[in-house]
Amino acid sequence: MNLEEIKDLIKLVSKTGIGKVQIESEGFKVTIKGGSTNSGEQQIIVQAPTQPYVAAPVAAPAVAAPVATATPVAPVSTESDESKYVTIKSPMIGTFYRTPGPDKDNFVNVGSNIQPGDKLCIIEAMKTFNEIEAEISGKIIKVLVDNATPVDYDQPLFLVDPA
Repeated sequence: MNLEEIKDLIKLVSKTGIGKVQIESEGFKVTIKGGSTNSGEQQIIVQAPTQPYVAAPVAAPAVAAPVATATPVAPVSTESDESKYVTIKSPMIGTFYRTPGPDKDNFVNVGSNIQPGDKLCIIEAMKTFNEIEAEISGKIIKVLVDNATPVDYDQPLFLVDPA
């Protein structure tokens, strides 16, 4: 089952008012519960024991507080030195991933040259994997977030030297 099929299931549940849809197939399980909350939101549970990306966010909220307090400290100490760099920020709240999958290389590393359209990372939000692309060209100077950690909207992810 791919992402588009899961999205279609979510639309089906929201349009028809079906209480619950559960599908199991080849190492994963998708459960969509609709109409159970006052706001009309669906609850989506995806279990995929063979895919660590799906399992990792379950443990990620437990470390959300330390990451949130530790992240702002780094830019404050080096703000004057980094004023010539462009900061690439998170366009959404979610979980930050540097690789396209387990046992794969990072999209970019410190020292990587990037061009507009190059993939920089993935941010998972509500079980949807969003590829974040570069909007500028330059060289990655610093990666500001650890792999598989939660990020907030507008949180700095990378420092880029646009020269």
